[in-house]
This record gives sequence, C-alpha cells and structure tokens, in this order.
Amino acid sequence: MISPTGSSRPGTLLLDPLSAASYSRPVNSLPPALQAKEAALFARLREAGRLIVAYSGGVDSSYLAYAAWRALGPDCLAVTALSPSYPEAHRAMAEKVVAEFAIPHRFVRTQEMESPAYRKNSQDRCYHCKSELFRCLGALLDELDFNAVAYGVNTDDMGDFRPGRRAAEEQRVLSPFLEVGLSKQEIRSLSQVAGLASWDQPASACLASRLPYGTEVTDARLRQVEAGEDRLRALGFRQLRLRHHGELARIEIDRAELQRALEPKMRQAITAAVKPLGFRWVCLDLDGYRTGSLNESLDGSSGRES
Repeated sequence: MISPTGSSRPGTLLLDPLSAASYSRPVNSLPPALQAKEAALFARLREAGRLIVAYSGGVDSSYLAYAAWRALGPDCLAVTALSPSYPEAHRAMAEKVVAEFAIPHRFVRTQEMESPAYRKNSQDRCYHCKSELFRCLGALLDELDFNAVAYGVNTDDMGDFRPGRRAAEEQRVLSPFLEVGLSKQEIRSLSQVAGLASWDQPASACLASRLPYGTEVTDARLRQVEAGEDRLRALGFRQLRLRHHGELARIEIDRAELQRALEPKMRQAITAAVKPLGFRWVCLDLDGYRTGSLNESLDGSSGRES
C-alpha cells in the first residue's frame, strides 16, 4: 500500500507525515450550496475505492488530488505524466502541492510522441494523448491493486470541443466533478479555502495546443513554445499564449494586459525575447487571449481546450 508516511516503491514521492484525518483546514467561508457539493464530492470519492488521480498540477487536477487525499488518505495516488507536451512549470506546481499536503504521488512517463496519429496533430490529437495517459494509469491499477482512475473535467468543459473526453469514456475513467456539478470557478473557490497554491493559476493546456491543426507536433516546436511563454511571463504578463505558426509567433495576451504589451518599449522587449527562439516574425493578436482560438477554424466558434 502507498501511504503518506512511507513506502519502498520506486518513483513514489513521499514526504513528512500529514494524515487527512488530522489536517486542519481554514474556517469555511464557502456558501452552503458549494459546501454541499464538496461533501457530495468527498462521498463520491470514498465510494470509488482506491483511486488514482490523473494529476497535471493545474487548478482542477490539484483540487481533485487534494479532495481524494481528504476522502481516502493513503488509498489515493496522484500520478503526473512526464511528457514533452507539458511544461516544466506544471511539474513544479504538481510537486509543490503534493509536498505541502504529503499527498501520495508518483510520475509516469507517457509515450504519445511515439504515435504518428498524435504527432500528425489532427483535430483528434487530444484523444490520442489522453488515450495514452489513461492507458498508462490503467496499467497502474493492476500493478498497485487500485480500483479506479479519475480526472478533473468540470462542467465548464462540457460545451467545448474536447476529444479527450471520448478517451476517458472508452477507458471508464471517472469524472467526479461532473457527477457533483462543479464548475471551474467553484473549484478555484474550494482550492483557495483549502490553501492550495494552484487556486489562482491562469488557465492552461498542453503545449501541443499552441500548434495549429495539421502542424506536426515535434519536440523542437514544443520547446520553442515553452521557452517563449516563459520569457513573456518574465516580462510580467500573466495570461497568455504563444501560437506557433511556423516562422511566425502569434502572441495572445489577456485584454487587461494588452495595452501594456502595445507600448513601444514593451513591443521591442517582446520581439527581443521571442525572435531568438527561431521565429522570423512576432505579432501581437489584437483580439487578445481567448481559450481555444485555434479551434475557431473548426466551426467558427471558440473552444476551451487551448
């Protein structure tokens, strides 16, 4: 059994003892309706038995890992994929959250880059990525004698184009947030009260979501995107995307921050930061940051995947 207090299993991150039963959370300032949803979530997680949580370090998966730990203690395991399509910042946040709460955790290396269907980057790219992730997590069920896998899709995701949901359904992955009706903002509120460092993270997605459909996913392109976004954050921008269009880097910055990006000195700083990564042109998208802008070519509407 993997527990917060000790294990000899390789690859499992275990820290100082801190049991779910003894953890003292802040005074609950949540509205009664949200408290009821949280209670329903904990009850559903307890029903699941020994549970593996797909854990990227983002807002949703961090709270799901925390909730599973609160509900199940040593019978939960947060598992983070090691993949070129996820930035180092995600892994750092994943480690930070499990360290603060001593949540049982391990890494697993996924192989989606070995799949021609994934690298092709068609509209169903996310399906192939999630299929590989859930395959790896499913293998752990037998290896570690767990009962189920869960991931952090929420009610805000239901109106979006997300092929990864099909992979979850095919492999019978649980969706506890959907079952109890939790939205993204509600998950942020629960995370804030719980004291999770991830609660106010900007919305994010895998690095491959920055490549237009049909542009092959390569490690070099993913590294360009990651380095470019890191450099833009170093300039003080918070919510952004660097969309990779070959020699052109199209930068989306939140509209609240866009005016600052348009200042002459900042435009020069952005160009100086991004061009050396291998881009011939750098442009600012005047529509600003919006989720799923690369999905606009599908049906004229914006999604939330990227």
